[in-house]
Amino acid sequence: MDNVFQGVFYLFLIILLFKISQFAYRVIRERRYMKELAQSGMPYIDKMDGYQFEVYLRALFQQLGYKPQITPKSGDFGADLVMKGKERIVIQAKRYSAKNRVSLSAVQEVYAAKAYYKANQAWVVTNSYFTKQAKELAAACDVILVDREDLQKFINEVNPVFKAREIFENITPEPRKCPKCGQDLVVRDGNGTRFLGCSAFPECRHTDEKINKQ
Repeated sequence: MDNVFQGVFYLFLIILLFKISQFAYRVIRERRYMKELAQSGMPYIDKMDGYQFEVYLRALFQQLGYKPQITPKSGDFGADLVMKGKERIVIQAKRYSAKNRVSLSAVQEVYAAKAYYKANQAWVVTNSYFTKQAKELAAACDVILVDREDLQKFINEVNPVFKAREIFENITPEPRKCPKCGQDLVVRDGNGTRFLGCSAFPECRHTDEKINKQ
């Protein structure tokens, strides 16, 4: 009986040690992830609007020696940014909420932009993720997809001079109209949160949820 008891005890001990090591690994991995997340500035990128995200990417590539150009809002032929350097790269920037995935239409558009701007590469860069269809089309069209994890890694490797927080706090979001009353939306601060609110406040209390909560 003693041998049986010892066998059960050792088995229990091995399982316990294995569970403890699993927990320790998860804690270490989570701490490393949170550190890398903070270094990359992703929490501030998540708060940006599309224009601020484009400005941030322009600053990022400028540090790599490219001459970035933000394309016009109308007639951009599928590219938000054109990077001129040793190679020409066209980029479509998608600043989405974590719930939304970038669809294949972004791949289609940037692929067309690659031909129009005579670029060597076409990228779609997002702080979110891509749909399965977008990944399949990108692989077929030789379009580079940079999702949230890729972007975080890329930022930490570049270690940009201009941090995401600086861009978010100092670059005014793209002008927008209030969908309720038609007045301008302006940047407001409330309880430590930066968001777009209607300039007609308090008569109109609309806030742009995309900036406020995403």
